[in-house]
Amino acid sequence: MQAIVYRTYGSADVLAVENIDKPTPEDDEVLIRVRAASVNPLDWRVMRASPHFIRLMTGLGKPKDPRLGVDAAGTIDAVGRNVTGLKPGDDVVGVCRGAFAEFARAAASAVVAKPANVSFEQAAALPIAACTALQGLRDKGRIQPGQKVLINGAAGGVGTFAVQIAKSLGADVTGICSTRNVEMVRSLGADRVIDYLREDFTQSGQHYDAMLDCVANHPLSACRRILNPKGAYLLVGGHGGPWLGPLARSLQALVWSPFVSQSLYTVMAKSSATDLLRLLEMVETGKITPVIDRRYRLSEVPQAIRYLEEGHARGKVIITVTP
Repeated sequence: MQAIVYRTYGSADVLAVENIDKPTPEDDEVLIRVRAASVNPLDWRVMRASPHFIRLMTGLGKPKDPRLGVDAAGTIDAVGRNVTGLKPGDDVVGVCRGAFAEFARAAASAVVAKPANVSFEQAAALPIAACTALQGLRDKGRIQPGQKVLINGAAGGVGTFAVQIAKSLGADVTGICSTRNVEMVRSLGADRVIDYLREDFTQSGQHYDAMLDCVANHPLSACRRILNPKGAYLLVGGHGGPWLGPLARSLQALVWSPFVSQSLYTVMAKSSATDLLRLLEMVETGKITPVIDRRYRLSEVPQAIRYLEEGHARGKVIITVTP
């Protein structure tokens, strides 16, 4: 089968399309014929081993697993002997190993049935980004109807879902984005949209019950200043130095947490079949609509990752594997 592989760490130049053996599912796994996959910042961070501590998990000198990609939607090709409730021919979506390939293995517990009226591309956009937004706002932020929520990075993969999910929870939503994305973010349901190129939201005098920060482009102290005394700061993304990357902001929040009245959290999506089913239901009923910026073929994964790394993607970047 064809798959995107990386034999060493580095830029997207290390990615190549290779013919490798078709995987065989373990006893509790399924094998998916991938129809669509999506690109996440996680993919380029693993590819680059950035920050450096990622190597402790992926391999010190070179990648232990040369495959890349985690979000996939497709059709089950085979199932392990312990798998029940799923069978070859079922359309599914979930988190898998090596999504940028014609076939990918996944734990049976990490995939769910794809509804017929949700496309493979829409489904593939959900597992990491939408689960991050849902779990951050609902579980960490504990958003209640009427609360004021700020989404910093509202036009990105997590941000576009966060705006819609916060509205579905009954929140009053303010989105932060660039000039070209203002109308798009407003169309997702944001009550107010701030163009960060024209206004510094940390100087507005407005206060919020929660801030979902997908960018981390302002000091933590400035972000805390716009939160209510019992507000929640929810860190999703950002950059940082070569050794710790976004973890540096997470550690800062951890150190401050015992000494402030606000709640400071780092949000990392947990694989949850229940949450994925809930999100698919929200897509079916029109409560959320995945925003798809660009589509690339499997052979174009390097270009897709380069585009995502630029930091200007609107919503999700999709890889169409099997038309």
